[in-house]
Amino acid sequence: MSVHELEKLFQDKIDQEIKIEPRDWMPEAYRKTNLRQISQHAHSEIVGMLPEGNWIGRAPSLKRKAILLAKVQDEGGHGLYLYSAAETLGFSRDQMIEDLHSGKAKYSSIFNYPSLTWADMGAIGWLVDGAAILNQVMLCRTSYGPYARAMVRICKEESFHQRQGFEILLVLSRGTEAQKAMCQDAINRWWWPSLMMFGPKDSESTNSDQSMKWKIKRKSNDELRQQFVDMIAEQVKVLGMTLPDPDLVWNESRKHYDFGEINWEEFWNVVKGNGPCNKQRLEARRKAHDNGAWVREAASAYAAKKAARRKTVAA
Repeated sequence: MSVHELEKLFQDKIDQEIKIEPRDWMPEAYRKTNLRQISQHAHSEIVGMLPEGNWIGRAPSLKRKAILLAKVQDEGGHGLYLYSAAETLGFSRDQMIEDLHSGKAKYSSIFNYPSLTWADMGAIGWLVDGAAILNQVMLCRTSYGPYARAMVRICKEESFHQRQGFEILLVLSRGTEAQKAMCQDAINRWWWPSLMMFGPKDSESTNSDQSMKWKIKRKSNDELRQQFVDMIAEQVKVLGMTLPDPDLVWNESRKHYDFGEINWEEFWNVVKGNGPCNKQRLEARRKAHDNGAWVREAASAYAAKKAARRKTVAA
């Protein structure tokens, strides 16, 4: 069968909403696009543990500590699901982690911003995880089977993360003047980076059209960003807070909120490794990996010893 015929059968399966599985024939570009997206998603979950892990010991109550600890553990689990999904495309986890530590692989630019106050835990949950959910619910229907199945559980847990973040801000918004100011400050600092999470404008997104055709993505960057703005512009009213955008206004003719221009220079600067915490985040991941080497070595030695014992018994 020619490559052209294989490509036609492949696209027909996608058009019929049949999942592509690891042993199915797929174009090399499809494999690479999924590998890039899934591994980047996995790296984002792992690096995303850092801004919040910093606050586990400083959370204001035992209840808050337990909730935040559970959330960070969830994110570690999400990374493992996604690394496993990426491995089905023929790329080793060791290589993915090496690419992350070397700076070759990317992760979400949002995690290169510092978490300065307890209110940031609320803003990250509400805004960052809220933006992630809009992307990820769509991915439950992505065309690559292992990725779609991993996203089902991830989305359920991310919904919990968003609710706990909003609840943190809701409590602060009903507190003292200092707590209200802390709440507003966190929203101000995380709003624009959250909008950047959806990626560049559609006109500058080089992979978007092909990803839509292959149903790796179901909605464009700008569509998802608009959906996010419409959602948050209403929810912020419950908090009695404001979003830091003087151009934010309801457009009756479009039935959507208009909003201001994102600072794309800042976005690309952070993506290129020059954000407030880029170097700090990668150094923390490299240090954790090095410190955990003895655990990996011990596990490998135990597995080898167990395999040798089974072989002896069988003989």
